[in-house]
Amino acid sequence: MKRHAPLLLLVAAWGCSGPDTVVVYSPHGKDILDDYEKMFEAANPGVDVQCLDLPSQEVYLRVSAERQRPACDIWWGAPSTMFIKAAQEGLLEPYRPSWDAAIGQADKDPDGCWYGTHLTPLSIMFDNRTYTRKDVPQTWDELLDPKWAGKITIRRPPQSGTMRSFLGAMILRAGSEEKGIEWLKKLDASTESYLQSPQYLFDHIKRVPGLITVWIMPDAVLQRERNGYPFDFFIPPSTPVLTEGIAIVKGAPHREWAEKFYEFVSTREAFVHQAETYGKIPSRSDIDRASLPAWMFEQPIDPMPIDWKTFAARELEWCERWEREVFDAR
Repeated sequence: MKRHAPLLLLVAAWGCSGPDTVVVYSPHGKDILDDYEKMFEAANPGVDVQCLDLPSQEVYLRVSAERQRPACDIWWGAPSTMFIKAAQEGLLEPYRPSWDAAIGQADKDPDGCWYGTHLTPLSIMFDNRTYTRKDVPQTWDELLDPKWAGKITIRRPPQSGTMRSFLGAMILRAGSEEKGIEWLKKLDASTESYLQSPQYLFDHIKRVPGLITVWIMPDAVLQRERNGYPFDFFIPPSTPVLTEGIAIVKGAPHREWAEKFYEFVSTREAFVHQAETYGKIPSRSDIDRASLPAWMFEQPIDPMPIDWKTFAARELEWCERWEREVFDAR
């Protein structure tokens, strides 16, 4: 197996990969990718799964840059806005999985170019050595309370599909783009640091007691239960709920194995495993709630109404404006 090798080694490996190979680009992280690489290879002896763990935006940029000579078979994970954009640009190949009927129209591409796998609410993730759920901000606006000044750390948005979605959602809920940018400026004034990767974010909160952040709810559970980080979460009302997706890349070099991997990671059993082990909320409607972890239902989730197609069209513009008027103006 060639798991998470340095980029140059992976490029070399892809250049000479045989027919029994599947190449996966994903922001899901090392835990999930390592596990599913091992499981798929065990179920399919002789197959080589090659995973490249990248932030969502970098996955999109690589798929776009490689359109003339695709190296990737499966894009697994990222907010639906990125899949919407990729489908519009002709970067994805239609494929209707066996569970097509179990997904609502809002959580899949009308032409089958991508399907939703997980519903991922944003949350206030916090240091549970210092706070309980009652102590942390109960609404998004409470993040601006002066008592949180210097106690907020944030994953830097340009490379992160999660945080790009957060920026856009805060602009939408403000009622106008100008008001949204002003809100983000106030959040920036209380932010003590921006981190370049999720791992840096997790480690920073572990090292510095008393910090809070905005991050996806499943990671708070995954990092606490699997890796021992001192995390918990609170889901504010009207929270953005991202739909994570999966797709086959157009011109995938190993199409047959791509379809098999697609189906393998999205069976009912796989979704239950991903819920129990990684805190992922399944998007499939045919999964018995009783088979899912009880903590998934401890807090009500009040989804913020968002037209994700329109959101996808504006996301880059909003992120660039944040970079220019908020981050660069610090």
